[in-house]
This record gives sequence, structure tokens and C-alpha cells, in this order.
Amino acid sequence: MAKITVDRPHNLGIEAARGKAEKLAERLAREYDVRYQWKGDTLEFKRSGADGWLAVSEDRVQLQLNLGLLLSVMSGKIKSEIEEVLDKELSA
Repeated sequence: MAKITVDRPHNLGIEAARGKAEKLAERLAREYDVRYQWKGDTLEFKRSGADGWLAVSEDRVQLQLNLGLLLSVMSGKIKSEIEEVLDKELSA
């Protein structure tokens, strides 16, 4: 099993960052059959072969993604795509 961790600063404020996280979760649900729910300011998500969380604070977003055996072989590509999307969304 592979674990991906990403930590990014932002200056959007917590409400705007939560809104962007929600839109991202909706997209993942549509495209990859990801189930998600909020627990406080943490978005927990799960799908076959992967689970994790995205914690939103006033000035940071932290993500942890646990990949099962089949997805572990693509962990480098998955991490770079996550970083690219977060960097784009958090700078807008």
C-alpha cells in the first residue's frame, strides 16, 4: 500500500477553500465513483482501492491518500496530478 501526503498553503480563507474542496470532491464522485463526507473541516473520501482525507484550515490544505495494491504502482503520477490540481485551485 502506498501513502501520498500533500500539504499546501493558501490565502483563500477557510470558507473559500472548503468550497473548492467540495467542488473537487463532486468531480471525483462523478468521474471516479468516489464517496465522500465532511466531518468538521475534514473531507473524508473512499473508493475501491483508495481512501483518505483532505483537511482544510484558514491557511492550509493537507491531504492524505492511501492507495491499495493495484493503484500503488501509479502513486507517482497520482501524486503529481493531485499537486497540480491543488496548486491551480488554491491560487485562483
